[in-house]
Amino acid sequence: MVSGWWLEKANCDPPSSPLFTNHRPLTTNHFGTLMSLVTILPWALFGGITFAVWALMDYFAGRDSRASERLEELRNPLTRDKARAAAAKPKGMASMIERAAPALSKALEPKTELEQNELKVRMANAGFTNPKAPQIYLAVKFTTMVLGALIGGGYGMLAYGFNQQGLTTLGLSAGAGFYIPGIVLWYWRSKRMQAIFLSLPDALDLLVVCVEAGLGLDSGMRRVGEELKDTHPELCEEINACNLQLQMGRSKRDVLHDLGVRTGVDDVKALVAILIQADRFGSSIAQALRVQSDSMRVKRRQIAEEKAQKTAVQMLFPMVIFIFPGIFVVLVGPAAIKMIEQLL
Repeated sequence: MVSGWWLEKANCDPPSSPLFTNHRPLTTNHFGTLMSLVTILPWALFGGITFAVWALMDYFAGRDSRASERLEELRNPLTRDKARAAAAKPKGMASMIERAAPALSKALEPKTELEQNELKVRMANAGFTNPKAPQIYLAVKFTTMVLGALIGGGYGMLAYGFNQQGLTTLGLSAGAGFYIPGIVLWYWRSKRMQAIFLSLPDALDLLVVCVEAGLGLDSGMRRVGEELKDTHPELCEEINACNLQLQMGRSKRDVLHDLGVRTGVDDVKALVAILIQADRFGSSIAQALRVQSDSMRVKRRQIAEEKAQKTAVQMLFPMVIFIFPGIFVVLVGPAAIKMIEQLL
């Protein structure tokens, strides 16, 4: 009864406010829709808030603490191995490339064992010690070659048609795609070798201090790897790999020989030869390390002096091309203008 009276009043007497000049009479359908929205809205808000709170509680309750995870790893060692394998497994594009690497690298795979070893050494010099690194590198090389052929060939056919110029563009694009990964690998390899060469004297000094303090060569290398891991990460990575191999039971001679081959730096190879010789004949390792450190510092100073001597010749061309023309204009310009005015 009250609702009927309200509807009748609303239909008969609309408000006189200008906001309600276009007021339409309310009907029973409008009133039912309004009442249904007013009734459903609180319940919808309550359901949404409840669901959000339940989802947060379930998320935080489902996560185990680090202490419980470690207890589970100690109780079941297979859990730790599975977690490490899942963390080390590549994801996304890297996983796709690794799965497709054996098939893609088949066409570019070296035929002889010597070429395969050379490729592995180059990859190790660049810091890629994964056994699948050569396959992935060859797969990337083949992929870039195909992409370059497709892009360059498509552009050549659209721009020049199926003629000599289009085929030339196709060949140049495929060749560029084939050689770009090799150039990138060469850059990474040279940069890493230079970093190892520059960090070697500091590591040798610390190793001499450790050996003279009474530590063995293994303990000294472990200490060097711990102390210099922030300033010289490349060299410490190789030293840590040597320490791991020594702990696994490999002979010191083989480990040091692999260190020289893996780094690719001539000074590291000379150091390895000295250490192997000192270990074989029982001579003083500290004295050999000190001599090698002094010789490497002299060599590094000579390289710096050589670069300083080359600076004058290297600065000549920028000065002639960019600086001398400006100086010439400033000095000779006013005199040239006066000479032209006098002659005219």
